[in-house]
Amino acid sequence: MAQGATLGEALSHLVRDHGARPAGRLKTYRAKQWHAQLVQLTATRHGYEALERAGLTVTARTLIHWLSEPEYAVRRSYQEQIRSAYEEAATTRPTPLPSDFQIHQFRITGTVQIARDIRDRGTHGEAPLRIDGRNGAWARIEQAWLTGQLTDEVFEEYFIDDILVEDIGDGTDGWQFPGDRYVVN
Repeated sequence: MAQGATLGEALSHLVRDHGARPAGRLKTYRAKQWHAQLVQLTATRHGYEALERAGLTVTARTLIHWLSEPEYAVRRSYQEQIRSAYEEAATTRPTPLPSDFQIHQFRITGTVQIARDIRDRGTHGEAPLRIDGRNGAWARIEQAWLTGQLTDEVFEEYFIDDILVEDIGDGTDGWQFPGDRYVVN
């Protein structure tokens, strides 16, 4: 069960409850200057691999000079490659959306509107809105998640268009969720 002030926020909490992790940044990566970044990168294999992927190709001797002398004159292009490698190493990749989330039987409690019909679903004797995730088209949601673009607003929009409508139809004037509290099971 996940809660949120919007349907999108509740869905964001629910996907995390299913084990999905968004892209993030490692807290230990805080260096600002190229030299401090290079020192941190060369301290781990992960850092060396990031330098290679960024295209930094210098001799071991040059690298030792750079590491031993913080004021060493390093070309701007090399500094950019170091920064690029540092940002890549500092960023954690998101996990894919779990398959059990994509086939989930969603039960939505909160205010649901179709045209002029506004109901508080899942309360006061009303059944929650039930959505079968197996009928949805998850590609846009998955892509937005993997690229770090899945905000609560985007999640709600794509969920309505690609999951809800695919399962139960468009309704007369589309679906809206104008409430201020949603629970999704």
